[in-house]
Amino acid sequence: QVQLVESGGGSVQPGGSLRLSCAVSGNTFSVNVMGWFRQAPGNQRELVAAIFTDGTTKYGDAVKGRFTISRDNARKMVYLQMISLKPEDTAVYYCKAGRTLAVVRVPGEYWGQGTQVTVSS
Repeated sequence: QVQLVESGGGSVQPGGSLRLSCAVSGNTFSVNVMGWFRQAPGNQRELVAAIFTDGTTKYGDAVKGRFTISRDNARKMVYLQMISLKPEDTAVYYCKAGRTLAVVRVPGEYWGQGTQVTVSS
């Protein structure tokens, strides 16, 4: 089992920045990718950013150049630095640990409870 706890969400004005954190615990032996996903009301869950065990990263088109995913293996943390935030970034952001970038729940993959990000003036 893997447990994920997100933090760092909140409200920010357009153009502002936030850093989300995901604390990882448990047996991560089977995990080869950590990802951040988001879901806005009425929308499907979508990939925001992912980082593989070899350090390779992948970003959703909507956030390229504005968001950066990173990890601290020693502290078992995964971060999402978000800059130049836009109202359309408003969503619940979820941390995921697993072997795929599937947006649906797959056996053997783990999701956090989510943290709300609101971008509004």
